[in-house]
Amino acid sequence: MTERRILRRIRGIDTADGAGVKLKRIIGQPGLDMLDPFLLLDEFRSDQAGDYIAGFPEHPHRGFETVTYMLAGHMQHGDNHGNRGDLKPGSVQWMTAGRGILHSEMPQQENGLMWGFQLWVNLPAKDKMTEPRYQDIDPEHIPVVRPVSGVTLKVIAGHFGDATGPVSGIVTAPVYLDIALEAGAGIEIPLPEGHHAFAYVFDGNDAEVAGEKLSRSELAVLSEGTSVRIAGREAPSRVLLVAGQPLQEPVARYGPFVMNTPEQIHQAIADFRAGKF
Repeated sequence: MTERRILRRIRGIDTADGAGVKLKRIIGQPGLDMLDPFLLLDEFRSDQAGDYIAGFPEHPHRGFETVTYMLAGHMQHGDNHGNRGDLKPGSVQWMTAGRGILHSEMPQQENGLMWGFQLWVNLPAKDKMTEPRYQDIDPEHIPVVRPVSGVTLKVIAGHFGDATGPVSGIVTAPVYLDIALEAGAGIEIPLPEGHHAFAYVFDGNDAEVAGEKLSRSELAVLSEGTSVRIAGREAPSRVLLVAGQPLQEPVARYGPFVMNTPEQIHQAIADFRAGKF
């Protein structure tokens, strides 16, 4: 295996989205506009209801996929096609917006911790106008493996050993792992050659990625290679490790629309205003 190394480090910036939900934006900010095929990565975490209670009222998407991974709290999603579902602790929703959808994600609690991630994954030009679909995955359907002492992996997408994540049929062939590390424990994780990849420390003070210390709320953009070593340090930690096949296509973005040309963005706005989503 060829070990990957850290190319860049990015710290999340505090911002707000939806109806004022406070969050930390890691991808999709001035320091890291995108990492093909990943367009955005947000972490929301607060036990103050005022930071999240207004939620994400109905809003449109076209041309990409949204991935919501809940760690704590309870959100309900709904859309203009009649779909409804609950996002509870440990659950994942992989929504392919495709040609267009109007959906909402609203908190189902008035106190307590709300914690999770939203990742945006681009769609190739040939699939941007596909029919919308959901993959709603309960926590009990996500494989949990303990390959070595002190390391626990949740395999949300992709493969690790004999475990296969429940997310399927995604064009960018993603890997999405939640890695929990005890102090001093470590493991080498294989990654598909040619995939762009990042690691993000989201719990504990720090972890070790590719032989370097990575602090809490810090993202590492990884180099090419076929594996990366992830290890704990003085205290337990958790790391998101995500990889996907780059599309290498032009990107035109305007808020919740991601297409290939400005003309397609104008058409998306016109279709939305005409009620065609």
